[in-house]
Amino acid sequence: MPVGLQVIGFSRREKTTMKLIEMHVNAIAMDRVSGEPIVILNDDEKKRALPIWVGLLEARAISLAMKKERPPRPLTHELFLSTVKELGYELTQIEINELDSQTFKATLVLESNSEETLKTLRIDSRPSDAIALATIEKCPVLVAVDVLDRACVELSYEDEKEESERKEFQDFLKDLKASDFKLQTEKELEQESFQPGPDEETQT
Repeated sequence: MPVGLQVIGFSRREKTTMKLIEMHVNAIAMDRVSGEPIVILNDDEKKRALPIWVGLLEARAISLAMKKERPPRPLTHELFLSTVKELGYELTQIEINELDSQTFKATLVLESNSEETLKTLRIDSRPSDAIALATIEKCPVLVAVDVLDRACVELSYEDEKEESERKEFQDFLKDLKASDFKLQTEKELEQESFQPGPDEETQT
């Protein structure tokens, strides 16, 4: 288990119990080589970072949620969450629980909010969509310890003072590029162009 990280939950997938660690969306950076957005997840102590390459649409959704901004009309992720709630469920957590052929895989965990029907649904998801939904809904982002061991970046600090840690982490983000990591992660299956503008609310 990663040093300094506390196991806060377990996930059952294909009869295998996985240890899960809560991570937090810290920032969105740009890969200087590919020009693609990268979401940076880090632990409570900001000593480990997990970079996940995402699409422009997902980066936009995550950025808006981090700024606590809402689009004038529901976009795809807001629409999904509204539909889930209308069906009597709520998103309680997401899990980034698998790394297969340099691709992260995630699961949405939905809980029934009906006293008559207590049921848990687990839905396969791209990590980019899962992180966007979790950021909007403000629910935990959990990562399997095995995934962290294989894909995270160690952030070492010579000075233990909080201000020094924060500066070093920001410098790390500033110089971020794909070749800095042990592997390159999620790539979009489709390339989508996105130009945000005032008429975005007319999207269907």
